[in-house]
Amino acid sequence: MNLSLSSILRIIGIVLAVVGLSMLPSVIVSFIYDDSSIYIPFLLIMLIASLIGMLLMKLCQKQTQQLKVRDGFLIVTLCWFISAILGSIPFIATDSIPHFADAFFESCSGFSTTGSTVLAKPELLPKGILFWRSFTHWIGGMGILIFAIALMPSLGISGQNIAVSEAPGPSLDKVTPKMSDTAKTLYTIYLFFTVLETILLMFGGMSLYDALINSFGSVGTGGLSNYSDSVGHFDSTYIRMVITVFMFLCGVNFNLYYHSIKQGIKAFTRDSEFKLYLLIFVFSSVFIFICLLASGQYDSVKLAFSDSVFQVSSILTTTGFITADYETWPIVCQMILLLLMFIGGCSSSTGGGIKVIRILVVLKLIKRGISTRLHPNIVESIKLNGKNMPSDTVSAIVNHLFLYIVMIFAGAFVISLENADMMTCFSSVITCIGNTGPGFSMVGPVQNFGVLSPLSKYLLSIYMLAGRLELYTLFIILTPRFWNPDR
Repeated sequence: MNLSLSSILRIIGIVLAVVGLSMLPSVIVSFIYDDSSIYIPFLLIMLIASLIGMLLMKLCQKQTQQLKVRDGFLIVTLCWFISAILGSIPFIATDSIPHFADAFFESCSGFSTTGSTVLAKPELLPKGILFWRSFTHWIGGMGILIFAIALMPSLGISGQNIAVSEAPGPSLDKVTPKMSDTAKTLYTIYLFFTVLETILLMFGGMSLYDALINSFGSVGTGGLSNYSDSVGHFDSTYIRMVITVFMFLCGVNFNLYYHSIKQGIKAFTRDSEFKLYLLIFVFSSVFIFICLLASGQYDSVKLAFSDSVFQVSSILTTTGFITADYETWPIVCQMILLLLMFIGGCSSSTGGGIKVIRILVVLKLIKRGISTRLHPNIVESIKLNGKNMPSDTVSAIVNHLFLYIVMIFAGAFVISLENADMMTCFSSVITCIGNTGPGFSMVGPVQNFGVLSPLSKYLLSIYMLAGRLELYTLFIILTPRFWNPDR
């Protein structure tokens, strides 16, 4: 198979250094709040990880080889697991989350932007730890390796095959000729949204600390909050609406923002995926709003509206923030939210789930199936934005959906060994593989995953990373064919 070992080790070194240095803001937060029991362990972990990373980069500098597609799959899988393990160490070292199964679950939830948690009262943890917990899904939102790719040209490494393996969607679109320039462009947009939302939240009365944590959660569509009642803690319609808008914006294909600089609003109106995404959001919000008013659960029309659009935006984009216990809502509202967990955000967004573009292609396949039964001799291709989709891309989308469903049933079967109820079994798997956050029943919006066994937590941790890596990236390296040197 001839893996490019030196290049792989060098990129692992880059990621170790990036994740290690990304602990610096948490060290500063711990220092500001005068918590030496937190910032000293953080500082040591940061220094050790960064030094090991830089050492690997130095040792493998002269032996850098051209990366192949197989290298990309292995690099992405290894780097995400290494990042999750490294990210769990501060939780354990500071005794904030002493058990590895819980710490690894929380770290995977952060980096994969899932937002599921084992913590019943996160506000009891030190502020530096909570900042790191939220910062992990800001790092993971755009992708750990997308950031690393931006650095690679200066290190003599091409990042195209790595980006393909990590891309959140059925295909990778480059907005600039060079992959590194594309990575820089996407991160610039990502950073702009983060800064803008932070400023707007501070206008609403949030402290800088709370504003940053909630911005990390909504822009990264991660949803880990520093309060047990999540965004509902702030009891502010303004704050809810600001976060709703940014969750929605970050569930959109980020490439459209770049194209809109030249094309204006046409970049969005011409995009079939965005139009379906908007339609799903508007229909679901309006339907749930009407149901809540009809049920008599809300006396305030304004509150019913803000809760409806907030929870739809949160679940559709797989952010996972909450402002209300949606398990008390009418069953039809809960059913819609469950369906939204499947759908997820757009391709090339920070959102998880199946992705709107895949739903769109499946709908087109159903439409074509009906046409061919009515007119057997018709030849009809699948088109997206006026262009024919390659048959192998369409096939890959169908295969992805099939694997997605198989994994849900397999995971639910394992969780059922704990004798949990059926809704807990299925929703815990659906929310983790879709990187959503809260589920239903025992893992509902006012509950947490701490009730599950270590085995289930490890399984769901793997599901979170598998979902973030679009399933096949992880499964490919588990096949004998991948490791066969003759293939």
